[in-house]
Amino acid sequence: MVQRAYWKGQIRLALVSIPVEIYPATKSGASVSFRQIHEPSGKPVKYEKVVPGIGAIDTDDIVKGYEVSKGQYVLLDEEEIEAVKLESKRTLELVQFVDASDIDILYYEKPYYVVPADDLAEEAYIVLREALRRTKKVGLGQLALRGQEQLVGLRPCGKGLVLEVLRYAEEVNKAASYFRDVPASKPDADLLDLAETLIDKKSGKFDAADYHNHYVDALKRVIAKKAKAKGKRVLEDVGEPADVREGSNVIDLMAALKASVDGKKTAAAATKKKAPAKKAPTKKRA
Repeated sequence: MVQRAYWKGQIRLALVSIPVEIYPATKSGASVSFRQIHEPSGKPVKYEKVVPGIGAIDTDDIVKGYEVSKGQYVLLDEEEIEAVKLESKRTLELVQFVDASDIDILYYEKPYYVVPADDLAEEAYIVLREALRRTKKVGLGQLALRGQEQLVGLRPCGKGLVLEVLRYAEEVNKAASYFRDVPASKPDADLLDLAETLIDKKSGKFDAADYHNHYVDALKRVIAKKAKAKGKRVLEDVGEPADVREGSNVIDLMAALKASVDGKKTAAAATKKKAPAKKAPTKKRA
């Protein structure tokens, strides 16, 4: 099934326009969602619009309100809201280019794949992709869509381009208030060396396929078993990962780091000893 484009238009860089199509880069199928069911009848539960002290009401009597103070609302009808919605535009103007490292990870919200709309757009598309890659920049612009304006960043991704919806400044909590009580002192040099050694030993290339949501996997197994169990109750204990120890407190950080580093060395040595070439039987080692 061909996925429907989220947006069709053109990316404009000065006098250059590149026809493109944008598609969602993520999907929600990995999660497990539930419906509330009335057990005696087996039918899904629906919700009524209810006003405290009045009861169920007609949906035609509902308007939107913004709370300006406790219990005080400014009411707006649909025409008033529609009047301020922005007209959807078919052009994304790249107005600024910034270093990729200048955008904090907190501002990234949702990614989309950007592909050339036709063969004629490919040359300009590739030029823009390589220019962004060589300069290590992200192109910024604002996309008017569905009545609202989104701040977006455009950056290279493999053979293509990815458009990231970015949060506005007022949507991000400032970190300073959360880290206020964290001391700014320098760590012990020996502890830092051990920590860096441990990080080096555990370093590798990121592959998302190496990680799984064990809770979702367990839920899917329970659902599959339940479907075959004909109403019988099915319980499955997910358990904790093998290296999680409840109630353990690290008292000596130096000893813990040394044990971690030494443990990695021992495991590596054991792995090397484990796959010897097949030879004639030898005397048993003490």
